[in-house]
Amino acid sequence: MSEHKISQTFQNAEETAQFARALGGVLAQGDVVLLSGDVGAGKTHFCRSLIRSLLATPEDIPSPTFTLVQTYETTKGEIWHSDLYRLTSVNEVEELGLLEAFDTAICLVEWPDRLGSLMPQRALAVHLDHLTDAEARQMTLTWQDSAWTLRLTEWHTQ
Repeated sequence: MSEHKISQTFQNAEETAQFARALGGVLAQGDVVLLSGDVGAGKTHFCRSLIRSLLATPEDIPSPTFTLVQTYETTKGEIWHSDLYRLTSVNEVEELGLLEAFDTAICLVEWPDRLGSLMPQRALAVHLDHLTDAEARQMTLTWQDSAWTLRLTEWHTQ
């Protein structure tokens, strides 16, 4: 499989949120989105925006930094939002039940480097970088699975 890449600059947090909501519209059960970037790059903001766009009724979306995983019932089924920053071993990933969730839920994973060899090849990787403007972010999407090419093309042409 060959790697595909798209980059886009967002001038502020709302532009980032708009993209996250649009991405939420093309996600389905079994999709895994891996979010990377420095602390404060906007990973949790991205996840909150995406999750809120799929909730039938509004609710608080806390960061899973200390709980490691938060789950939500949405209009598209279950979403697992995980923050793996505090994990020290790949074995802990298995204990959380993430491997099963990768097949049955929409999974948003912050700090995916902690997955090690368990990182799903079919995932969409979202990397966020700070730019010189405090609000601006550079987002880079990377994927290998051709299913993402079709869905991202459909989203981009809407």
